[in-house]
Amino acid sequence: MLIKLFTNFTLMKKISVIFILPDLETGGAERIVTTIANHLSRDRFEPKILLLRKKGGYLNFLKKDVEIIDINTERIRHSLKPILGEIYRRKPDIVFSGFGEVNAYLSLFIKLFPRTKFIARETNVVTQHVTRKEIKFFYNFYNNYQKIIAQSDDMMTDLVDNFNIKKKKIVKINNPVDFDFIEDKMALSLKPECFKYNYKNVVAIGNLSSRKGFDNLLKVFSRLKNENILLHILGDGKDKELLHQTKELLGLKKVIFHGRQDNPYQYLKYADLFVLSSRYEGFPNVLLEAGACGTYSLANNCPGGINEIIQHNVNGEVSNIENYDGFAQQIVKVLQNNYNRDAIRNSIKSRFSKNIILDKYEKVLLDLMK
Repeated sequence: MLIKLFTNFTLMKKISVIFILPDLETGGAERIVTTIANHLSRDRFEPKILLLRKKGGYLNFLKKDVEIIDINTERIRHSLKPILGEIYRRKPDIVFSGFGEVNAYLSLFIKLFPRTKFIARETNVVTQHVTRKEIKFFYNFYNNYQKIIAQSDDMMTDLVDNFNIKKKKIVKINNPVDFDFIEDKMALSLKPECFKYNYKNVVAIGNLSSRKGFDNLLKVFSRLKNENILLHILGDGKDKELLHQTKELLGLKKVIFHGRQDNPYQYLKYADLFVLSSRYEGFPNVLLEAGACGTYSLANNCPGGINEIIQHNVNGEVSNIENYDGFAQQIVKVLQNNYNRDAIRNSIKSRFSKNIILDKYEKVLLDLMK
């Protein structure tokens, strides 16, 4: 009888999971962790999110039963002690670290908590993204994680070949797309006033940093001055002034910087084309979300799962953005065609809808607790 009661109690006990992020600003890692935490089965899991600082647009989309742990720390390097303190105090079953730099620092201390399982979700192709030697040092301890989530084949190969991560520790899970969320946003979206009816409207979205390659995109558009094409760039970041100066220097009157937008789907829904100009990616959510909005994409051929997302002539094409003339000609060519928006949506939905991807995440979490 006692054994049966104990067994029933064990089955009833929910798996406590703490997700770790710097904040919930509107970025890729933040969107994915929010989606996972919101949709994990509440019969099996009890999700919490530990934030270095409690701020960001995705706080508004987080379900009320997801507890926020705010350690109120500005710098990642200063966050380690309070993070370890929360893990020691709360004794979660699983810690899920969802941001590259936090993952790296945390890896050194995993063995302090033998009863807790640790998962790292890597956010980029590491050799492309990590330049600081002190952070690269911590990747020597990455095998301490019980599981590492790689979003793309490029990321998985990089971890194995360049950081000696054991292949059996890596699970490839692509990013999920929350179609319900996007469709709700699109339903409320009117055509932006800046979209002129006699112009083709091209949209690019991302942090204004070197990684996103907007400098190359501006050089491409310097070849398109005589075309009735507007480029709308959504995002903010440290290269904002530099990019504005480049725009002025190149005399680009048909390029508009809109800053960060809470509802980028308003732009994606009515865009004639989405362009991904990045130098490298992890597994770009914005490329998935453009497809979810039914918008055709032209993507730079960079590391990070681009060729896993793009189905040629169905939801997009891949080209080399550093061939400025060739990429410009490709934009003109694409804008002359009409593409089936339903086929574009289905291309993404059939492979990356949240139900398909979240089942894979739940399996990883459950397997860890066996």
